[in-house]
Amino acid sequence: MARFGSMKLLVLGGGFTGAAVARLARSRGIAVTATTRSESRAASLHAIGVTPLVSPRLDARALAAHADGETRVLVTMPPDPNGGAEPIAPSLALALGHAAAIAYVSSTGVYGNASGRVEEGTRVDRDAPRAAARLDAERAWQSVGASIVRAPAIYGPGRGLHLRLAKGEVRALGTGTNAISRVHVDDLAAALFALLESRSRGALYVMGDLEPAPHAEVVQWICDALGIAPPPNAPTEALDETLRHDRHADSARIRERLGLSLSYPTYREGYAHCIATDRGALDAALS
Repeated sequence: MARFGSMKLLVLGGGFTGAAVARLARSRGIAVTATTRSESRAASLHAIGVTPLVSPRLDARALAAHADGETRVLVTMPPDPNGGAEPIAPSLALALGHAAAIAYVSSTGVYGNASGRVEEGTRVDRDAPRAAARLDAERAWQSVGASIVRAPAIYGPGRGLHLRLAKGEVRALGTGTNAISRVHVDDLAAALFALLESRSRGALYVMGDLEPAPHAEVVQWICDALGIAPPPNAPTEALDETLRHDRHADSARIRERLGLSLSYPTYREGYAHCIATDRGALDAALS
């Protein structure tokens, strides 16, 4: 634990990804504070040794008191968590810019309809739905030296196709061969923790596993593992917009710069872990 000295972590958005990074930090003896709007989520955070800050709205001035020169700040919340007309990212960034390091989790959705390999230098698309707000938030955090990590679909125990399939919530298999990038939450958490620990400032990275795969292929693999019939086929245009892209989020730079080795390099290892971890919930849903 001495390696981490007086390092502290402040998580803005103690949800799925934020909690995963918080658990990793706590396993290393690091004090963690995390924001949440949910009392039930606050209880879950408290159970893993995290100090929850429960509030329906984020207040930049109040949060600044929870960060000093040894604090790392992780931002996993959406661009406008307060649901107002004015984005809060600029005021939060200014209030927390004195922290030792800041990492903002963005989305590969900023690449719009780009296809094929996407990496840090790939042109973004401000005209794409939801992309402009993400890019504005990125710019606000970058203005105070934050590092940006653009992540594709995030899954893991407690959230993912395996649970939705078991509950009968997936209505269409799809028939396309378009590749979709994903990342297991534990691999993303490891990358974010390493980035914050290193005090990295101003970096831009793309995250993703090593084998983007068609939605239909992943669904079929999970159904085989669960011993259930897959949902019916449907044309690609009938699927959710997030399942129509054909691109490979290339994580080579962040893996090389931070010396990362993915624990779940493909969806097979990732969903095998999810199924084993969530066995009780899956059995209940399938019974």
